[in-house]
Amino acid sequence: MSNYQNGIMDSVPAHGRHLFFVAVPGAALALALERLRDITDGNATVVGLGQSLVLGLERVVPGLAVFPRYAGAGFEVPSTPCTLWCWLRGDDRGDLVQRTRQIEHALSPALRLDHGIDVFKFKSGLDLTGYEDGTENPQDAAALEAAIVQGIGPGMDGSSFVAVQQWTHDLDHFEGMSAADQDNTIGRHKLGNEEIDDAPASAHVKRTAQESFEPEAFILRRSMPWADDKQAGLMFVAFGKSFAAYEALLRRMTGADDGIVDALFSFTQPVSGGYFWCPPMLNSRLDLRAVGL
Repeated sequence: MSNYQNGIMDSVPAHGRHLFFVAVPGAALALALERLRDITDGNATVVGLGQSLVLGLERVVPGLAVFPRYAGAGFEVPSTPCTLWCWLRGDDRGDLVQRTRQIEHALSPALRLDHGIDVFKFKSGLDLTGYEDGTENPQDAAALEAAIVQGIGPGMDGSSFVAVQQWTHDLDHFEGMSAADQDNTIGRHKLGNEEIDDAPASAHVKRTAQESFEPEAFILRRSMPWADDKQAGLMFVAFGKSFAAYEALLRRMTGADDGIVDALFSFTQPVSGGYFWCPPMLNSRLDLRAVGL
């Protein structure tokens, strides 16, 4: 039996919902987490704890931090920490609604739902731009190596660190670009998904080629599109055995190291950014020993 939350390793579902909770001052955090532990299977619901929650329990999870903030000419990468994150996964949106209510009741009154974002699988797993998302995801043993903590000890082994960002696309702008400009922005051909060898240095694929870092910066992406009546974009979700690989990718995207900014920022902007620690599993429940529960 695996000791990680299986939803991390499973492919993205047809439907999902991201829930972001904030703590109510003076409330009993430990009791709320114990109730959540008993209704979380790690598969249909993946749970991540924010740094403020861990500190509120008077504990420290090594490697857990606050999401970094970046800004540059024409773009900003915000940091919007939350206390607790839940990723609900399934094939029936009604089931997600019912599970949302169950989780809210379990966490009340210690944690309050700040907001939720519904996501969905588009065709075979495409971004709303029509390009395939997560092409370079590691597979099988390599995915476990990239995403799951191992060799640290009980309470930590099987856990994972996750970066969660909501990106808002300007689809009108993107669709107004020529097919060649779209391909050069992404660094792949939309038809066939083949990488463009001579794409500009700013192309997203060039900026984030995970094997080009030292050490290699592999992450496990589980991103899904979102949309409401006015806007649309991508909920970017990246799991890792630490935040080191993701932060290396983010620094290069923002041009922090060489001044070359990722062309993605020409049509999409992140509006949130949070880091969370996803506990391992023990006896089909969340293993919260690392935070004293």
